[in-house]
Parts: sequence; C-alpha cells; structure tokens
Amino acid sequence: MRAGHVCSVLASLVLLWLGIASAQEASSWKSLSGKAPAIVAKGGFSGLFPDSSEDAYRFVQYASLPDTILYCDVRLTKDELGICLPDIKMDNCTNIAYIYAQGQKSYLVNGVPTSGWFSVDYNITELGQVTLVRSISSRTPSLIQIPIQYLLLKTCSPNSNLLEFGLMFRTKLVFRFLDESTLEPSMNKTYGSVLKNLTFVKTFASGILVPKSYIWPTSSDNYLQPYTSVVDDAHKAGLEIYAADFANDFMLSYNHSYDPLAEYLSFIDNGVFSVDGVLSDFPVTPSEAIGCFANLNKSNTDHGKPLIISHNGASGDYPGCTDLSYQKAVDDGADVIDCPVQLTKDGVLVCMSSVNLMDDTTVARSQFASQTAVIKDIQSVPGVFTFNLTWDDIVKNLRPKISTPFTTYRLDRNPRYRNAGNFMRLSDFLDFTKDKDLSGIVISIEHAAFVAEELGFDMVETVIKALGDAGYNNQTAQKVMIQSTNSSVLEKFKQQTKYDLVYMINEEVRDAAPSSLTDIKKFASAVSVDTGSVFPESHHFTMYKTNLVQTLQNAGLSVYVYTLMNEFVSQAYDFFSDATVQINWYVTAAGVDGLITEFPATARRYKLNNCMNMGNSTPVFMDPARAGDLMQTIMTKTAQPPALAPMPLLTDSDVAEPPLPPARSNSSTSPTHSGATRMHAHTTHILVLVILACDASHVRRSNWTPHQSSTNQIFFTTCSRLGSECI
Repeated sequence: MRAGHVCSVLASLVLLWLGIASAQEASSWKSLSGKAPAIVAKGGFSGLFPDSSEDAYRFVQYASLPDTILYCDVRLTKDELGICLPDIKMDNCTNIAYIYAQGQKSYLVNGVPTSGWFSVDYNITELGQVTLVRSISSRTPSLIQIPIQYLLLKTCSPNSNLLEFGLMFRTKLVFRFLDESTLEPSMNKTYGSVLKNLTFVKTFASGILVPKSYIWPTSSDNYLQPYTSVVDDAHKAGLEIYAADFANDFMLSYNHSYDPLAEYLSFIDNGVFSVDGVLSDFPVTPSEAIGCFANLNKSNTDHGKPLIISHNGASGDYPGCTDLSYQKAVDDGADVIDCPVQLTKDGVLVCMSSVNLMDDTTVARSQFASQTAVIKDIQSVPGVFTFNLTWDDIVKNLRPKISTPFTTYRLDRNPRYRNAGNFMRLSDFLDFTKDKDLSGIVISIEHAAFVAEELGFDMVETVIKALGDAGYNNQTAQKVMIQSTNSSVLEKFKQQTKYDLVYMINEEVRDAAPSSLTDIKKFASAVSVDTGSVFPESHHFTMYKTNLVQTLQNAGLSVYVYTLMNEFVSQAYDFFSDATVQINWYVTAAGVDGLITEFPATARRYKLNNCMNMGNSTPVFMDPARAGDLMQTIMTKTAQPPALAPMPLLTDSDVAEPPLPPARSNSSTSPTHSGATRMHAHTTHILVLVILACDASHVRRSNWTPHQSSTNQIFFTTCSRLGSECI
C-alpha cells in the first residue's frame, strides 16, 4: 500500500485548484495574504450528496461563492488511475461489499493492520459497477445511482515527484495533520510533534490543514477553551493554515448555540486572527460568512422588518422566561421580547412558557411532584399546574429548566446552565423591559376562559391593570402587543385598549378564507403562523410554498412565523442545516414581517448582513431556491414521498368564539366543583372535597365506592361533623 499511501497523502494534502483569489479587500482580513479565506468543498457539497460524487461537485456552483475550491481525496486503482473517494476503505463510502462480497483484504495502512475493500485491488472497469453511498445515514436520502468519479486531474504513479506534480498543475502543497497522537509514517513522528516544527514543514509545503480543534479546542463537556497559538505560529513560519472538520449537522460547541455560521465567523472574523481557508461539507455556510456576514456593523439596532420576536426570551441558550433568557434576548438584539403569562394559586401573574410546571421547572423532583392531575380543558396528560402552587412555593422550592426539544437526537442546550436564572412575575418583566432598547413587548395569554370559569380570575383585566401600573399606558417608546390563539381574548382587549393584537393560528393551514380574514381584522392587526403553514414539509423536504402569507398581507395583516430554532434537526433539508438559510427563506422567499425565535442572535445577525437588498446582484447562496426543488433533485420520481394530504383552509368557524365568560365571584383560585370533576387525581394528595347534605336519603353505602384511605377518612369526618349517618 506504499504507492496508495503516497498518492492518498498527496491528494489529501493538495487543496485542488486554489485558483482565483477572493476579490475582497486585503485590509479586512487577518489571513497570511490579507485576502479572504478560501472555501474548500470537501468532496463537493457532501452535506447533501454522497461525498466525492458528481452531483456533490456540481451542486457547489449553485450554493457557494464562485471561487470555491473542490476537494478530491485521491485513491489509486489497480490500473493506476486516480479516483475521488472520501475513505481509503471503500466499504465505508460505497456499496462495494455487496458487489464484490468476497473481496475483503487486509493491509497495513500507516502501520496499522486494516481490513476492508480497497481501490488498489480493482481496475477502473470493475469499479464501474460500484456506486457511492452516504457515510452519514442521518443526511438526505439518496436513491440515485452515483458512480465513482474519475480523478479530475491526473493519476499519480509511484515514481511521481511531488514537487514536479505541484509545478505541473500550479497547485499549492498543503500538509494535512491528523490527530495529534497519530503517527505520521514518513517521518515516524506524531503529528503533535510535527506541529512543533513548522519551520521544517515550510521546506516542503506552503500551507497546513489541521482539525479545527487544533485552533479552538473544546472541554470535555463541549465548551470552547481559549484559542491556541497555532494560527499565529503558522503565519510566523510563512505557512497558510486551513481548518478542517466543518459540517453543519455535526455537534458544535455549546458556545455557538447550534449556529454553524457563528462557528465559521469565530475562525475568520474574531478580531484576532483568521485562518486562510476552511474545509467544509456545506460550502454554502462559509460562503455566507465570507461574502455577507464578516465585518458587520454590529452597533446597528434597526428595529425594522423583519421584526425579531423572542420566544420565551433567548430560550435556546437559557431556561425560558428567566432573567437570564430575557437579558440574553436583549443583548442579542431582539426587537420584541415576550412574556407568556400564567396564574399562581395566590393570584400572581408569572412569565412561564407553559401552565404545566412539568415543562419548564424542576417540579418533578420537588415535594409537589405528587400533585399531578389531568385537566382536560388544558391538556390530556398529567401535569402540575401553576395555579396549584403559590408564588412562594415556586420561587422557594423550584428551579427553572431549559427546554430540550431534541434530546432524542442527543442535542442538549447549554447544560452548564440547565437550571440557571430566576423566575419572573409579570410585574418583574415589565420593570425589566422599560429601559431596554426594544421596539415593544408581547404578552401571550392562553386558557383565559378556563381561568375565569374555574378559578374566578379575569386574565384580561389583570394584565391591563399590570400594564397600567407599570406605566405602559402612558408611553409610546415601546408598543404593547397581546398575542393569543383565542379570538375572545383579543376581542376583549380590543374593546378596552389600543394595544397591538396578534392572532396566533395554532394549526397548519394552507390559506385563509375571506370570511376568516374579515373576522380576524375585527380584532387583530397581525397574525402568527406556524412554519409548516408557509413551507409544508414531507420527509424533511419542503414541498411547496403556500399562499397564506400573501393572503394575510393583502388583507392588511402583518405576518409573524413561529418558532425558529437553530438545531439542524428542526429544519428541512432545503435549509442545508443552517439556521441563517432558513431565516433567509422566510424573509426573502416568503416575505414574512417577523420571526419568532428561540435564538434572537441568529436573527439579529441576519438583519445586519451585507447582502440585503442587492436585487439582481444577490449572491447565489443568498437567493433561496424554489420549495420542492431539492427533493426533485435528490430523489428519483419513484422514490419520492407521497403527496401531502391537503392542509385545511382557515375559515370563520375556526376563528369565531363566544365572548369570554365573566370571572366567577370567588377570591380563591381553586377549581370549582364542575372544573374539579374534569380532574383525574393520580395520587391521594389531590383531594376533591364536596360538601354534601349527607342524610340517609342522599348517601348510601350501596352506591358509594370508596377510593384511597386518606380520602375515605376525610369524607367520613366531614359527614360526621354534619351529624348524618354516613356509614
């Protein structure tokens, strides 16, 4: 395998076609040359297509800067032809094990015994039957037969001279570093040792390619450590330095909040150093970084469209609705921050994402865990609800809990701060927001009818009073927005206030009927819609764009889309596992007026990008494709997912509601008998006490079914006090 090793190393070390330098001004970059870093597409656009396939190489031109470099990892065939393969073991990246089932062999590869299928055992004709496959199964499905690619340059024979090869093709020779503890066979030294002698490397190479962890190491719990001196050391030795291992759908350091664009910028636009190039499976994202997002004017706090509306504050980074998440949202440039109000047992309005404390607090580990119940008017699963506990119960015994919507994929959020921050009452929230650089606030109200009927509490009146007490009725600097899925709530606010009212459609719809628009305009000036109502998805591909946004805007309603998250598993394949691409689709292709997001920093940076409003000059990587096109490109017609069932049309019957019921006359926030009968207690600690006239005509042993002993005892005690024969 010596010849194969030489050529494999050569291809790995040579960044093919370093080609045209970027046109950006040298003074803006801290690279060795002062020019923009190079983008190297690893095996083409291998985040979507099988690495080193023709489709992967061709797609680069549709989603990257025009001078993006194509990377080919060269392997020799038996007849000494070069092919592009991402792995020396062909069974890791092709279907060769099925085509040549008996072809497994063992070789020493870099001194390590290795078994598998190797290209040097087959000629190019034999390999013509072999197709490339994805080595990462979670990426887009591909049912197209993709043949192995012939080397696009020239084969490398065992007698080739590396220097002559470099001069012949005007390439730069770049030495690739593997893991620091791995032995480099030609020098018989570890790569870590070689790294300490870059002056020697300069004698045979003009640059080095290193894992990104050489530059920004991470701790054992996946947080960034201080950056190393390796970039500075390379530049002092006269070497360019390229960083490898970038992929949008790999686990990023928690410091980057699942935002791959933020990671790239940390390597090229950090104010201290810049690498000279990046090797990426998704060249679209470094194209964004270099072409549109570097050297931004971050002092710009424009509050124009698209409006950035937080979802429970910056709840992707800290527990939602806490002082930390709200401060982070403000710091990250949210235009509007939100408080979903819930009611406690003692009548205090608090900001919490859910009325069920199980969702966003540590109540499951507290002394209140036994108070689970099902309240069908709210949800069908057991919960411990805010109105079961007093404000003191909550703040003294519970801690916030960060939302973790993708733990199934082992994508946790900021675990060091999993239970950080302090709960906030509505009054605390209003005090916090008054002096902040915000265009407004959102108060979200749900379950108002239940609270009025069963708890005797008027949510609308109480919110209006809280806003008045905080001075929001006597100022114009920040607008007040009230959001609800209930038209009855918004209608009552419309009658009593001049706040901006937002109707949230809590189902996916394809469009809105004229009758529904007429109803909505009676009480709201804006509508919040689910992402799936704009770009419906099937099997993680967008299928088409609906007319909903245009219909609502033509009716004079602003449209906000919810809920945007940075984790790649929350996004369609069309967005290339890049939250910035997703935002660009909703703003540019769909034309929404606002973004409701758990990561305001990503949306704020988008609003600052240098490629906004460029018209026909918009770079290809910032020009969204048509919804549905990627699925047509990747999958054969026979393998495409079935057509989506038609989504419903929003009609007036979906919008119209009876007026909110008046709050029952009772100072207690305990549910009434009618409400309590809809609660199914799951432990003996939730007791429903109903005072009955327990005379012999109403209470009979024969028609009474005893429950738990603690309940029985209370029942008997109550009846004995009434002096009735209850046994």
